Amino acid sequence: MHTEVDVFVSNFTLIDPEIYQLWIEGCSSSEAVSTLHKRAVEKQTGATVDLIASDVLDHYRTFALLERLLTVPSKLSEQMIFQIDEPTKQMLIEKYYDLDDAVIRELLGRKLSSRHRKDLDEVAERSGAPLRCCRRQFDNVRRVFKAVEEMPGNVVANIRNTFLISEPLAKKYGAVVFIACMRFETTKRKLQYLTFNDFFHCAQAIMGSWTYSCTGPEYYDTEMDREFLLELRELRILLDKEKEHKHLICMRLKPKLLEKSYQELELNFRLYTRALVGLACNLHRARELRSLFIDLLERCVEPLRLGSWPKTDLAQFLCAYEQCALQMDVLREADLKSVWERYMRVVSQCLLTMYHP
Repeated sequence: MHTEVDVFVSNFTLIDPEIYQLWIEGCSSSEAVSTLHKRAVEKQTGATVDLIASDVLDHYRTFALLERLLTVPSKLSEQMIFQIDEPTKQMLIEKYYDLDDAVIRELLGRKLSSRHRKDLDEVAERSGAPLRCCRRQFDNVRRVFKAVEEMPGNVVANIRNTFLISEPLAKKYGAVVFIACMRFETTKRKLQYLTFNDFFHCAQAIMGSWTYSCTGPEYYDTEMDREFLLELRELRILLDKEKEHKHLICMRLKPKLLEKSYQELELNFRLYTRALVGLACNLHRARELRSLFIDLLERCVEPLRLGSWPKTDLAQFLCAYEQCALQMDVLREADLKSVWERYMRVVSQCLLTMYHP
């Protein structure tokens, strides 16, 4: 008489986050072994070099197999080859798609083509990141861009749903995708002082106020609201009321600003207002829109720097500049109050972000 026995064999995949992080950072297996051995000596764990090397090589072989699944994260959840718990899967995906701000700053403005992938040595040198790490991030940015650029709706939600990453990381990718779609100029020498975080905050402001996301869920928030950009031309009527505008601002700010800032305001108001309004009037042209950041720098930030404005005084000036214009009949009669608010909301955010005294 024979007894039937059901046998179940489990092959649970163990992932060491420390080794995975070294792999993500672009370390070779030998570099990872060296790093881990130094840490083992410091912690006095007693682990030998041979033991660490065996563990690292085993993990690196596993990571090479997992990478094919990580390029399409939904496959990692569906596959049955690797028995991995859900928190570990999420960690693998999140770290694989993680962005290094220094690397992404160097990638902004570059074409996401295979030809440019071969020229990442300069990115590695300027960012200080290993070439393997730069290639991973370049490939991920290109993959995300191609996947979502034609998707309607919210780009951050689309990225989260497609690549199963956290909202903060999806927002970073959303900003990179938006800047690439708009083809904003970000590589000029004058703009090199700006970090990825600076561009991120500017992109978030533009996406929130100047794109079709403001008009309904069926539109793209990677596409500028063309009707709004055309309406901006009408703001030139503010220049006809320059004296009234200046008077209202000076009345409001005289008790609040430092004496030096107030003198700068009185002396150079015409320069500032013509720069701000002139910029608005030209944004309907594709070339002017692409050069938004360089124009903000040259026409607004640099003159403000020459005036040595403290950032707190600049914030008060921009707020007063917007609010005092809204008090004037000229915007109300032309039905431009909402257009002015949308415009200044973004410009104020961008200027305060780009202004490094």
